[in-house]
Amino acid sequence: MEYAGCMGDIHNGAFKMRLNGNNFVILASNGGGWEHVSVSTSSRCPKWEEMCYFKDLFFSDDEVVVQYHPAKSEYVNNMQFCLHLWKPLEAEMPTPSSIMVGFKN
Repeated sequence: MEYAGCMGDIHNGAFKMRLNGNNFVILASNGGGWEHVSVSTSSRCPKWEEMCYFKDLFFSDDEVVVQYHPAKSEYVNNMQFCLHLWKPLEAEMPTPSSIMVGFKN
Protein backbone atom coordinates (compact mmCIF):
# COMPACT_ATOMS: atom_id res chain seq x y z
CA MET A 1 0.00 0.00 0.00
CA GLU A 2 1.21 3.50 -0.80
CA TYR A 3 0.79 6.45 1.55
CA ALA A 4 0.50 9.75 -0.31
CA GLY A 5 0.90 12.16 2.54
CA CYS A 6 -0.29 12.47 6.07
CA MET A 7 -1.18 15.35 8.29
CA GLY A 8 -2.21 15.18 11.89
CA ASP A 9 -0.93 14.10 15.27
CA ILE A 10 -0.64 10.83 17.21
CA HIS A 11 -4.45 10.38 17.31
CA ASN A 12 -5.78 12.31 14.32
CA GLY A 13 -4.81 12.39 10.68
CA ALA A 14 -5.77 12.57 7.03
CA PHE A 15 -4.28 10.10 4.58
CA LYS A 16 -4.42 9.31 0.88
CA MET A 17 -3.82 5.60 0.35
CA ARG A 18 -3.71 3.31 -2.66
CA LEU A 19 -4.84 -0.29 -2.17
CA ASN A 20 -5.31 -2.86 -4.95
CA GLY A 21 -5.31 -0.16 -7.61
CA ASN A 22 -7.91 2.00 -5.85
CA ASN A 23 -7.41 5.40 -4.21
CA PHE A 24 -8.80 5.98 -0.71
CA VAL A 25 -9.06 9.00 1.53
CA ILE A 26 -8.87 8.08 5.21
CA LEU A 27 -9.66 10.38 8.14
CA ALA A 28 -8.75 9.11 11.61
CA SER A 29 -9.81 10.94 14.75
CA ASN A 30 -10.66 10.61 18.38
CA GLY A 31 -12.83 12.92 20.40
CA GLY A 32 -16.22 13.15 22.02
CA GLY A 33 -15.66 9.70 23.54
CA TRP A 34 -15.05 7.92 20.22
CA GLU A 35 -12.28 6.66 17.97
CA HIS A 36 -13.34 7.12 14.36
CA VAL A 37 -12.00 6.19 10.93
CA SER A 38 -13.73 7.25 7.72
CA VAL A 39 -12.87 5.53 4.44
CA SER A 40 -13.92 6.98 1.10
CA THR A 41 -13.31 6.78 -2.64
CA SER A 42 -14.41 9.09 -5.43
CA SER A 43 -16.50 6.55 -7.35
CA ARG A 44 -17.93 3.83 -5.07
CA CYS A 45 -18.37 2.79 -1.45
CA PRO A 46 -15.53 0.76 0.02
CA LYS A 47 -15.99 -3.02 -0.12
CA TRP A 48 -16.22 -5.25 2.95
CA GLU A 49 -12.68 -6.61 2.45
CA GLU A 50 -11.32 -3.07 2.16
CA MET A 51 -13.05 -1.99 5.35
CA CYS A 52 -11.59 -5.06 7.08
CA TYR A 53 -8.13 -4.03 5.87
CA PHE A 54 -8.52 -0.51 7.26
CA LYS A 55 -9.98 -1.84 10.51
CA ASP A 56 -6.84 -3.95 10.92
CA LEU A 57 -4.63 -0.99 10.02
CA PHE A 58 -6.11 1.41 12.58
CA PHE A 59 -7.33 -0.92 15.35
CA SER A 60 -5.84 -3.96 17.08
CA ASP A 61 -7.08 -7.50 16.45
CA ASP A 62 -8.89 -7.67 19.80
CA GLU A 63 -10.78 -4.38 19.40
CA VAL A 64 -14.44 -4.40 18.35
CA VAL A 65 -15.48 -1.59 16.00
CA VAL A 66 -18.80 -1.00 14.27
CA GLN A 67 -20.37 0.57 11.20
CA TYR A 68 -23.65 2.16 12.33
CA HIS A 69 -26.93 2.33 10.46
CA PRO A 70 -28.58 5.24 12.28
CA ALA A 71 -32.22 6.24 12.33
CA LYS A 72 -33.11 7.95 9.04
CA SER A 73 -33.79 11.16 10.96
CA GLU A 74 -30.08 11.16 11.91
CA TYR A 75 -28.64 10.50 8.43
CA VAL A 76 -25.73 12.68 7.35
CA ASN A 77 -24.26 12.22 3.87
CA ASN A 78 -21.58 14.82 3.23
CA MET A 79 -19.61 12.44 1.04
CA GLN A 80 -21.46 9.99 -1.21
CA PHE A 81 -18.97 7.09 -1.11
CA CYS A 82 -17.81 7.15 2.52
CA LEU A 83 -18.13 4.53 5.27
CA HIS A 84 -17.18 4.91 8.94
CA LEU A 85 -15.68 2.73 11.67
CA TRP A 86 -16.47 3.61 15.30
CA LYS A 87 -15.20 2.48 18.70
CA PRO A 88 -16.24 4.03 22.03
CA LEU A 89 -13.32 5.13 24.22
CA GLU A 90 -14.91 4.64 27.62
CA ALA A 91 -17.24 1.66 27.19
CA GLU A 92 -16.98 -1.91 26.00
CA MET A 93 -18.85 -2.58 22.78
CA PRO A 94 -21.55 -5.23 23.34
CA THR A 95 -21.46 -8.08 20.83
CA PRO A 96 -23.73 -11.07 20.22
CA SER A 97 -22.38 -14.58 20.60
CA SER A 98 -20.61 -15.77 17.44
CA ILE A 99 -22.99 -18.80 17.30
CA MET A 100 -25.76 -16.33 16.39
CA VAL A 101 -23.89 -15.68 13.12
CA GLY A 102 -22.79 -19.21 12.33
CA PHE A 103 -20.36 -21.97 13.21
CA LYS A 104 -16.62 -21.40 13.58
CA ASN A 105 -14.37 -23.80 11.67
